[in-house]
Amino acid sequence: MTYRPPTPYAPPRRPSLPPGLRPSRRRPRLTRRGRLALLLGALVAVAAAVAVALPLLLTRDEPAVEQPRALLVPEGWRAGQVYRAVDRSLGLPEGTTRKAATASATALPLPAAAGGNPEGYLFPATYPVLDATTPEELLRFMVDTAGKRFGAARIAEGARAHGMSVYETVIAASVVQAEADNPEDMAKVARVVHNRLARGMALQMDSTLNYALGRSTVDTTVEDTRLRSPYNTYARKGLPPSPIGNPGDQAVDAVIRPADGDWLYFVTVAPGDTRFTADYATHQANVAEFNANRGAEKG
Repeated sequence: MTYRPPTPYAPPRRPSLPPGLRPSRRRPRLTRRGRLALLLGALVAVAAAVAVALPLLLTRDEPAVEQPRALLVPEGWRAGQVYRAVDRSLGLPEGTTRKAATASATALPLPAAAGGNPEGYLFPATYPVLDATTPEELLRFMVDTAGKRFGAARIAEGARAHGMSVYETVIAASVVQAEADNPEDMAKVARVVHNRLARGMALQMDSTLNYALGRSTVDTTVEDTRLRSPYNTYARKGLPPSPIGNPGDQAVDAVIRPADGDWLYFVTVAPGDTRFTADYATHQANVAEFNANRGAEKG
C-alpha cells in the first residue's frame, strides 16, 4: 500500500458567478431620470409641508375677514320704512338715519328738484352692511344707485316724450308702484296717469292720500278726500309734489313706456282682478263690486 501525505486544508471557494451577476464594490449611481425623479419627490414633499403650515400661519397671524350682512329695500318702500330698516340693521336708536338723511353734512347727491328730500331716490335693492357701515354711507349708496338708474339716456328720452322731467317721471313711477303689483297693470296704471294729466283731470289716487296720512289701506272715505294736503290728488290736479315711495325699474319703465289705451279709471275688484275703463258708469259698477267684496271680507 502506497503512503500518501495528507492534503493541506484550504477554505472552500465560492462558486464563480458570471460577470453580469458579480456584486460591484462601487457605490450605486443614479441615472439622469432617477436624479430628476428624486428631486421632484423632494419638491412635492416640501410643498406639502408648506401647504399644511401656511393655513396655520394665516389663522394665527391674520384677523378673520368680516362677512357683510344684507339689507333688503323692497320696491315701493317709503323713506320712513327705509330709515327704520337701516337703524335696525346697524343697531342704532330709531330716528338716527332719518336725521342723517337731511343733515347738511351728509350731502346726498339728489337732483335740485328734490329740494333735499331723498324720497324716491333710496333705490330698492339689496345692500351690503358691515359693522363699521354708517347711515350716511348707506344713504349715499342708495342715492348714487338711483342716480345711475334714473340717469340712463332711455329714461331721459322717455320722460321728454311725455313732456316730463326725470324727477316728474320718478314721481309718477312712485304712484304706479303703489297702485299696481305686476308689470302689466303698472303699464296700464301709467297710461291712466298720462291720460288724466293730458285732460287736466285730477289723478284721484288713493295712494297719495295714504302717503299724506302715513298709512297703507285700500279703504278711502269721502272725509279722506277733503284732506288739506298737496298730496291730496282728489282735490289737487297734477302730480304730487314729490315721490310717495321709492319705485323700482319696472314702475319707471311703465311710465316711459305705458300701455296703449283710453282708460281713465281703474279699481282692483279682487286680488289679481284690476279693471280699467274709460266709461264712468262702468267704473262705478266696478267700485260697487269692490265695496261688496270688502264688506264680505270684513263681515
